[in-house]
Amino acid sequence: MLLIDSIYPLLYCKTYRCNFPDTVLTECDIRKIGADDIPDFDILTAGFPCQSFSVCGNRKGFADERGNLFFEIMRIADAKKPKIIFLENVANLTEHDNGKTFNRIHNELSDRDYYIRYLIADACNYGIPQHRTRTYIVAFKNYDMCNGFRFPDEQPLKKHIFDIIDRSVKADDNFYLPENSVQYQKMNVAITDENQIYRFSDYGIQKSKDGISFTLKANMGTWYNRVPIIKDDFGIRTITPQECLALQGFPKSFDFPDIPIKSMYKQCGNTVAVPLVNSIAKQISNE
Repeated sequence: MLLIDSIYPLLYCKTYRCNFPDTVLTECDIRKIGADDIPDFDILTAGFPCQSFSVCGNRKGFADERGNLFFEIMRIADAKKPKIIFLENVANLTEHDNGKTFNRIHNELSDRDYYIRYLIADACNYGIPQHRTRTYIVAFKNYDMCNGFRFPDEQPLKKHIFDIIDRSVKADDNFYLPENSVQYQKMNVAITDENQIYRFSDYGIQKSKDGISFTLKANMGTWYNRVPIIKDDFGIRTITPQECLALQGFPKSFDFPDIPIKSMYKQCGNTVAVPLVNSIAKQISNE
């Protein structure tokens, strides 16, 4: 079962149903559902909204309504007492408010007799050509399970941006910057290394390094000019939502339903690095 909080657009649910039609999806505000309405389970997984803790957000933490959704996770845990809790959030979670926020999370779990492991990991160190540093928390009811658990080992990066994005295939025309546009002229000058990916930022034009993408952000869906840009065999263009998914490690079979492209980009920026999360899940399943 997947519970979707009302803060997120309902279009997320449409995408989920498109790719996982056989999964039960409860589309509601988690704050308004009773724990008794949720079937019993062994593992609770959650990624409570990160904007409250991210260096890119307002950093109000638990003073932000979205940040307080962590306590909804604890409410469900109190009722269901799962064997394992698996959480994901931004890297800054451990540093927010001089560490007080993370200490609160740690104490909330510890007070419920959970033993905790956590890892701050960059996706590019686990085979994904994207810098995406996140905090992963795995909490166990059983001490021996926690003691035996190990996060997956880092992996050498074997694929880079253009091992995933095929520049020899022409994208739809609407992804290409018009040659008479200011954006094209600026980017045409800025692209000095065609093996990197670029984007407009608050500080000018940003360029990737070592064939590894910078972090894909949810603001791609709010400001179209923040979508990363490449030079392919046909011109200068933004990367497509499907290419964003590929840079997050999604399988080619995963796709979007008929939803606005802005929502596609936003969802790409809000998701997780799939291979890394999958590796952690496999390590959990071994316990």
